Amino acid sequence: MHGIKPFSESCVQNQHAIFEVLLKEFATVQHVLEIGSGTGQHAVFFARALPHLIWQTSDVDKHHPGIHAWINDEGPDNVRAPLSLNVATDHWPNMAFDAVFSANTVHIMGWPEVIKMFAGISQVLSCGGRFCLYGPFNINGQFTSESNARFEQWLKSQNPKSGIRDQDELDKLAENAGLSRIATHVMPANNNILAWEKTDAN
Repeated sequence: MHGIKPFSESCVQNQHAIFEVLLKEFATVQHVLEIGSGTGQHAVFFARALPHLIWQTSDVDKHHPGIHAWINDEGPDNVRAPLSLNVATDHWPNMAFDAVFSANTVHIMGWPEVIKMFAGISQVLSCGGRFCLYGPFNINGQFTSESNARFEQWLKSQNPKSGIRDQDELDKLAENAGLSRIATHVMPANNNILAWEKTDAN
């Protein structure tokens, strides 16, 4: 059914709930950069569901074939082929976006990469733009569920630098990047979407 396209069951499970948030947060957005497009499933789904905007995919090069496969098979006209972007090492695109979206990325990266991601977002996000980040997050240094605590143990078994990030720590990075938190959307399965708005034209 899916041919050569990579497939993530979690994308299917969470995409409708995420869409309900993006429908509000990205209501007036024209150009979205997705950081860590992964399989490409989210890009195709959200671009089709939000036809008023352009959805720009990006990821490290090894994921590009899968993203291309999804776009070629099912992509609407408003989804764009992936940019090569490694948040730790690559130059960020010389483009302006009025929104950035990323799902399930910051708990996989090491903390230095998370820092660089927020700094890069500050470069490409226009003043007044939105950044929506989906995933599990800690609050005041505490896990919000036992399943998240188990998930972090598994993450660290794969990569000791990984881990569920604390919302306050992300807010500090956002503040340094000229972003202010404007909303927290509670999602199924102990996830949230944190939404920031860029208030500084740095």
